Amino acid sequence: MEGLRILTNNHELFMKEALRLAAKARGMTSPNPMVGAVIVKDGIIIAKDYHRRVGELHAEASVISKAGKNTKGSILYVTLEPCCHKDKRTSPCTEAIIKAEIKSVVIAMEDPNPKVSGRGIKILRRQGIEVGSGILEDKAKRLNEAYIKYITAKIPFVTLKVAMTLDGKIATPEGQSRWITGEEARRTVHLMRGSVDAILTAVGTVKADNPELTARIAGRALTLARSPKRVVIDPDLEIPLNYKVFKLPPETIVATRKGQESRVESREMREEKIKALISKGVKIIEYEGERLYLKWLMKKLGEMEITSVMIEGGSSLSAYALQDGMVDKVVFFIAPKIIGGKESMPAIGGTLYKRLQDAYRIHNINIKRVGEDLMIEGYIH
Repeated sequence: MEGLRILTNNHELFMKEALRLAAKARGMTSPNPMVGAVIVKDGIIIAKDYHRRVGELHAEASVISKAGKNTKGSILYVTLEPCCHKDKRTSPCTEAIIKAEIKSVVIAMEDPNPKVSGRGIKILRRQGIEVGSGILEDKAKRLNEAYIKYITAKIPFVTLKVAMTLDGKIATPEGQSRWITGEEARRTVHLMRGSVDAILTAVGTVKADNPELTARIAGRALTLARSPKRVVIDPDLEIPLNYKVFKLPPETIVATRKGQESRVESREMREEKIKALISKGVKIIEYEGERLYLKWLMKKLGEMEITSVMIEGGSSLSAYALQDGMVDKVVFFIAPKIIGGKESMPAIGGTLYKRLQDAYRIHNINIKRVGEDLMIEGYIH
């Protein structure tokens, strides 16, 4: 493959290309990370590729295969430390690098996976391969923020998404909420859905809107992404069986109270409804007691290899997630509209509030215009 001639000491330029390639697999590699790789020889990119989806060749093995017999004496740029363990579907990438007689490896970040975590670098260096790391490390960590959280904490990375008016409302007193934001913002949300493993919502939102919670544009499924799993909190199994969230695929997971009568149905009716949901392919997880603790739910989702969750619920669920300390990132879409009215639904509800000195603080803020709306995203420490 003919490449573009560039100075070989321009590490950042080559790593930017590797990161660009890695990002093309957004939403397709979970629970694996997104990884891109570029091979350079004599100042020329001779091959480039990325890990396309879980179970397929890792980026390093794929790019080495593309380069063929030209890898001897080359430099490999890769966004994540090459794997070195055999507890996976594919062979260790360190073996492929050594066999290809690559001279140097430039890495954006070390792999936080305890099975790798510096071991891949040590193996390569023991074979006489020069290894450098830390090139565009911050960008690499941002790209794989969900993988890092999941592999180190065993729970998903959680994004809270809110669409609201300029005066902080998400619905009128009657519950009208379609559409607060414009078409471009809604398109962005569908792309966000396609990049996460699961959407989390609650019974109130489902009953009010009967949403599909899939990744689509103008009614069609996105061609470059898959729809996430749907996780619905429904303590009393109130959602009718014919609602859209129970049309599979994608998979739907319902979190409900365990082994007791519903507030709206008898025990017998509840058991029949559970059987009906299971027969439709819905997965049921039950919790003890009156309250569902989101920390417990996130642990359960982590056990299912769900690495990232986007919360798309109402005012109460958003407040609940913040109070439980489960939110890593917030994305607020703000429409240039004013609803008014003290009975209109606020973006963040609940009965608890923070004093100004204790308010949730957002860091690393990014603000951009999306159509006629503003999109503000940032991180909660």
